[in-house]
Amino acid sequence: MDLLKRSLAPILPEAWKAIDDEATRVLELNLAGRKVVDFSGPHGWKFAAVSTGRLELLPEQPIKDVSAGVRVVQPLVEVRTPMVLDIMELDTVARGAENPDLAPVVQAAERLARLEDQAIFHGYPAGGIVGIIEASPHPRVQVARVADWPKAVAQAKEVLRAAGVGGPYALVLGPRAYDELSSASEDGYPLRKRIERSLIDGPFVWAPALTGAVLMSTRGGDFELTVGQDMSIGYAYHEKHQVELYLTESFTFRVLEPKAAIWLQST
Repeated sequence: MDLLKRSLAPILPEAWKAIDDEATRVLELNLAGRKVVDFSGPHGWKFAAVSTGRLELLPEQPIKDVSAGVRVVQPLVEVRTPMVLDIMELDTVARGAENPDLAPVVQAAERLARLEDQAIFHGYPAGGIVGIIEASPHPRVQVARVADWPKAVAQAKEVLRAAGVGGPYALVLGPRAYDELSSASEDGYPLRKRIERSLIDGPFVWAPALTGAVLMSTRGGDFELTVGQDMSIGYAYHEKHQVELYLTESFTFRVLEPKAAIWLQST
């Protein structure tokens, strides 16, 4: 048995596979940050913090003429979200059912994906995480009208270039920005296609947890997501008719080069 205690759950192997597959599908759809930042891990449950390479000197000497300092680390945040499933419904998978009700799994995966991406783009102060938008020193690029998106992306790209940040560049879009670019056109030509073909040379990413949009370099070395235990499903407890599982992970995020991203937002 491990920390997830899956062997204690009254769930058949066929149902476990269906649960894991559904969670994986939803996470792959909703996790945006992992597509554009460096990934370190998974390092396992015992991995607790990332060394920053820095030292915080203590104000007092423990012994005369002896200085002391504490190594500065960034701890990982461990998160989990519950999902309650009907045992009889799960048993139908072993009988050949191809459409079990796994809505709680979908909802849990969406919640955890949103938390991770919020931390990456907007930060998570309680977890000691500074997000990409907060760390960026560049003024926000305002997008007054939908038709101005190509001009705004071009302006943002020039800001990054002037800061010495090379490409390829990815454009990460929140729901509103994504919808605007996907539905709008200029002279009958979709704005999204114009941006993809002439302005950016990296991915065009949908990010449900993001407000506005971020143009960022994907050259590597600028942003790092560190994962201890990667997204996993564990067992909490069960009653006669229901079983409570949970989706969990441990992670932290660091901005190593703040100049490598810029925020764009509609007004």
